[in-house]
Amino acid sequence: MQDNVASESTGISQEHKPEKKSLGILFELIKFIQPYKGRVAAALVALIFTASLTLSVGHGIRILIDQGFTEQSLEDLGSAIQFILLVTVLISIGTFFRFYLVSSVGERVSADIRLAVFNHVITLHPSYFETNGSGDIMSRITTDTTLLQSIIGSSFSMAMRSALMCIGAIIMLFATNIKLTLIVLASVPFILIPILVYGRRVRTLSRKSQDSMADVGSYAGEAIEHIKTVQSYSNEEQEKASFSAEVEKAYEIGRQRVKQRAILISGVIIIVFSAISGMLWVGGSDVINGTMSGGDLGAFVFYAIMVASSLGTISEVLGELQRAAGATERLIEILQVESHIIAPVQNPISLGSDLTQATSIKVGSSQPSSIKADSNQANSTETNQLKAEVAFEDVTFHYPSRPDQAATEHLALKAEEGKVLALVGPSGAGKTTLFELLQRFYDPQLGRVTLGDIDIRRFEPNELRKQMALVPQQPALFSNDVYHNISYGSPEATNEQVIEAAKKAHAHEFILNLPEGYDSFLGERGVRLSGGQRQRIAIARAILKDPNILLLDEATSALDSESEHHVQQALDELMRGRTTLIIAHRLSTIKHADQIAVLDQGKLVDVGDHQSLLETCELYQRLVELQFKSMNR
Repeated sequence: MQDNVASESTGISQEHKPEKKSLGILFELIKFIQPYKGRVAAALVALIFTASLTLSVGHGIRILIDQGFTEQSLEDLGSAIQFILLVTVLISIGTFFRFYLVSSVGERVSADIRLAVFNHVITLHPSYFETNGSGDIMSRITTDTTLLQSIIGSSFSMAMRSALMCIGAIIMLFATNIKLTLIVLASVPFILIPILVYGRRVRTLSRKSQDSMADVGSYAGEAIEHIKTVQSYSNEEQEKASFSAEVEKAYEIGRQRVKQRAILISGVIIIVFSAISGMLWVGGSDVINGTMSGGDLGAFVFYAIMVASSLGTISEVLGELQRAAGATERLIEILQVESHIIAPVQNPISLGSDLTQATSIKVGSSQPSSIKADSNQANSTETNQLKAEVAFEDVTFHYPSRPDQAATEHLALKAEEGKVLALVGPSGAGKTTLFELLQRFYDPQLGRVTLGDIDIRRFEPNELRKQMALVPQQPALFSNDVYHNISYGSPEATNEQVIEAAKKAHAHEFILNLPEGYDSFLGERGVRLSGGQRQRIAIARAILKDPNILLLDEATSALDSESEHHVQQALDELMRGRTTLIIAHRLSTIKHADQIAVLDQGKLVDVGDHQSLLETCELYQRLVELQFKSMNR
């Protein structure tokens, strides 16, 4: 079993990585561009229109030389100039529409990709974030999508325009002079070789550059997040040096990438203009010998320069497209990760409804055997409502990042409806793990977790979690105002309900003393509040949610004695008639729990009330004794 868990953990950050190693991965962007195919089609029309007009300038040059200069005709000279000016105006109009349409599509597609990645990330299983840093994920959502915005809105358009111009110019070269065209085309293989060789190097370095920039952002974010710890230990200089090393690493990779691009561009320029120089020698000789007109040579030179500039642009844009391929690869990696926590394939049970809604699940379906048994039980129950009763049945669980260490092992425990179950034990005993399994952030490798005797894997994860409210030891507050943080428990709540919840949590008074009351901005992670104030905001959020199951992770640990007394009263009111699980470190807070479960190293040691455990459980006796000593120091 542990081997399976290990394979799962090692595959998290690598799973579903695209196997494409070339620009072909850019085709993954088609599904994001397809909704805007109308605008893309209009941009292509404008592109073809401007490219055709640009190529027609060569005809104006031929008239200008052969009829204007050679024939010494002012009328023909004027006609040629008027033709060139008209074409120039039309090109500028077409370029406006092309640039606007392509750039707007780039902006829209970038926003859509950013939204798609974020929407997918927040649905992924928590174990994904154990092996993938938040800094790297944020870099993909921000930096990589911004890069794609530039590529799609500018570089991709330039590449298409240059390719079209190059093909059209080559056709016009053949139409003008076949011999000179063959001289120009003889240089093409010498241009393609450096593009292919150095282009591959640029793409590899582009991926490394983006990864290194993600590391820079992650390191900076972590240092800023823990700024008080950094300054408390006077480690500013050490952090500066470490961050400087990360920045220098990113710079060096970026410098190598730019160097490869510079070699590519300069090499293409030398080869292209060497070919043009050879063509001019041969063509000039033909004009002197009278086998070719000056107008034809002028037009040919124009088309040759068009080919050269197009190839130069393509070689330059290719570097940008290589970077886009790296960014796309990183984004597709996230989009192709599948969450390990999913809803049932067939007929999930709707919580709060009759169990008879589950009767359509077939025993012969592809559900796990434990879930099939639930189906039979559901079939035999027609009118009973789902009980707020929680049970852990022979649960064994290993965290994916620690596959060799069991967080819980063959653990069996039940929290009865409307009762209070307290979880106590030393650090690492598995108390928090039970909370995470109950909320289905993870699924156990063996055994099952049930709600109302039904395996929680048969419920929609979101509906399951709506039945619960968690008040953690370290409350999670958002960079927003007080009202938003409390109403997070019930977004549809009215102002009056939010205020009432704050009063029950004994938070209303200090909120009114804030500069803007309930509209006061709390800063990142609620940094503008004290620990006790943050805790009371989190409790108000849970009170507002009005859950069937309450999960308290030492919810009063950050409060002073007076606040703890008031908040404990609010929690006593909130717990009445609800199934409550409490992780307790201060045993004085759970003396009156209906049941106390003593855990150690993921195993259940004993269950009972406070008095019985004092008589029968050595570990509980030791915990009480240690805490009693610490309180009397």
